[in-house]
Amino acid sequence: MEGSSSSSSSSYSSPSSAIFYDFLDRMRNPASLDLVRSIKSFIVSFSFYPANPENDGKRVQEFFATMEDSIRDHPLWAGATDQEVESAMEGLEKYVMTKLFSRTFSSSPEDAKIDLEVSQKIQLLQTFLKPEHLDIPLVLRNEASWLLAEKELQKINAFKAPREKLLCIMNCCKVINNLLLNASMSEKHVLAGADDFLPVLIYVTIKANPPQLHSNLKFIQLYRRQAKLVSEAAYYLTNLVSAKTFISELNAKSLSIDEIEFEENMQAARLTNKETQKEATHTLEEMTTSQDHEDPGPSLRSHDKETRGGSNYPYMDKDAGDLTVGDVERLLSVYKEVVTKYTSLCTAFRQLSLSRIENHVTNLEDRNVSSTQSAETGMNSGQRDGEKR
Repeated sequence: MEGSSSSSSSSYSSPSSAIFYDFLDRMRNPASLDLVRSIKSFIVSFSFYPANPENDGKRVQEFFATMEDSIRDHPLWAGATDQEVESAMEGLEKYVMTKLFSRTFSSSPEDAKIDLEVSQKIQLLQTFLKPEHLDIPLVLRNEASWLLAEKELQKINAFKAPREKLLCIMNCCKVINNLLLNASMSEKHVLAGADDFLPVLIYVTIKANPPQLHSNLKFIQLYRRQAKLVSEAAYYLTNLVSAKTFISELNAKSLSIDEIEFEENMQAARLTNKETQKEATHTLEEMTTSQDHEDPGPSLRSHDKETRGGSNYPYMDKDAGDLTVGDVERLLSVYKEVVTKYTSLCTAFRQLSLSRIENHVTNLEDRNVSSTQSAETGMNSGQRDGEKR
């Protein structure tokens, strides 16, 4: 049955790509023309309505329910098992939501704003938050497991289908759950359920700082078929939603930390972020300035190289046997230069990403205002036409 734990597990362990391509193959069959028309008509119809996440979610869920009945009654699935119909529905969900992704994901200015606020809050917390601040027992502090869970959670933005985004969350949570189970067996730690699980998930989420966390969670809640948000999947999703809410509202009273120390750490983190942003901006300006200079030509480049006694990276053409002990100091200097530039560039790109999110919020707000004005103009025009008649 759908609601059983075993069914949920098997559903998520099956290869997503195989399910999806099987669905596409069936849709290429001439006998599926009526289904294809229904799907395309539904996708096109979305452009007729202004974006509204809650209404869009209801319309998608109703469409999935209707299509499931149609697939069960369709000749292509005559005699099909429940699992085969389920596979078709998974393929349908991925196809539809991939096509509608740009319209349905982070579609409101409020969502983009919350994403930015959560990300910035986590950036501040990353500079000082420790496991003991969340009362995580020593027996559960396993850096290797935490890193694996972080990597799974960070994959969430790489996918467009709700099922695959949810799978990232489930994989992350299963790593944490396995950590708890191992601790209970090897260290004789008495499990405290959510009291053990949630603090570790909160810490992993802060360490990972997954992009657009709020929008990803909302997208799954609205567009993952409701019949699949049960059992294990529902439990893990609910816990991550709770973790996100905890982080958003987090203050000194939420942690095992002195209130003054907490505020000092947060203020220090804000100042550090400002300085980092300034340095990143300065680095980008320097790069832009250097790129704006015209190429002096091969003869002048050659003369400049001779004047400076070689390139800035004189070891690029050398082999290990060509190096001497005296080269170590120069190599270290070059290495530090490269790492410094790389770090500055990474920081600069991170700040640019945040700036893009802020611009996205502004653009969405402008677009909503424009849509409202257009709708009002249309309504007024219609009313005038009616009066003339």
